[in-house]
Amino acid sequence: MKNIDEQKLESDLGYRFNYLTEFIGFGAPDINVILASAPLLAPLVPTLVDAIYAKLHGYDCTWRHFVPRQSGYDGQTPTSVADLSLDHPQIQFRKQHLARYLERLVTGPYDEKMVQYLDAVGKMHTSKLGSNEIQVPLVQINALMGFVADAVNTVLLATQLPDETKTAAIRAFNKLLWIQNDLISRHYTV
Repeated sequence: MKNIDEQKLESDLGYRFNYLTEFIGFGAPDINVILASAPLLAPLVPTLVDAIYAKLHGYDCTWRHFVPRQSGYDGQTPTSVADLSLDHPQIQFRKQHLARYLERLVTGPYDEKMVQYLDAVGKMHTSKLGSNEIQVPLVQINALMGFVADAVNTVLLATQLPDETKTAAIRAFNKLLWIQNDLISRHYTV
């Protein structure tokens, strides 16, 4: 039985990431299949981003988080949810961030900087990083992560990849998104 320092899991990001990857079984073969999927998935990023934002736009509880000024955005902000369309400049700004995130997932490298980046993605959805006005409830983050996981699986299932490769890619992305979900959720418990 392996001994795990549970307090260190909460205080040491690298230790936590290593524990998660070992426990879930996310390793070099998974990273390799994710990176190998870049030519297949990268061209679909704009479509995936549009689908995610269309889903977010469908619910007032998710869309309201895009009304306050987003960190790094210096353009005009909407005054209400009713004023915030899918083509608003602030939404276009956020779509660019999501596209870069998705592209980074499939281009790596999976090193210490990537771990810090994945952790920052979690933190930025709270008032701990980015805009102090933005605190996305965990239920909405979990719903979004479930939607993203399903969307990625749908894309992978529709490919002409050999079944073995397709299965490996789906499993790899599933593991990665569970790790990402943990690195989001941890910022809601501290």
